[in-house]
Amino acid sequence: MSGFNWTAEELQKIVNENRLVLFMKGTPEQPQCGFSSRAAMVYQQLGLPFATVNVLSDPRAIPSICEWSDWPTMPQCFVDGELIGGSDIALEMFESGELQEMIDEGAE
Repeated sequence: MSGFNWTAEELQKIVNENRLVLFMKGTPEQPQCGFSSRAAMVYQQLGLPFATVNVLSDPRAIPSICEWSDWPTMPQCFVDGELIGGSDIALEMFESGELQEMIDEGAE
């Protein structure tokens, strides 16, 4: 992602252009923290394509994303443009079926 400036407009564009977005430490194949690994596994269980942004790729990423989303930690999970929270919230929503309901409603 060279040339990325981590502006609110750029971050919003990523979220607007992808139904599921995960801002995480590392990649789904090589997560760099347990929380990011858990969030990626939740998204993988959904069986839908999702976009990921490795926040360790640039030292400006984490502070820029946290300020833009008004959420203090990583990872950050977005569904249909809406921040649902971090890995714990995503996992709870997945286990309760609420996450799938949210996705199904967004597809209508």
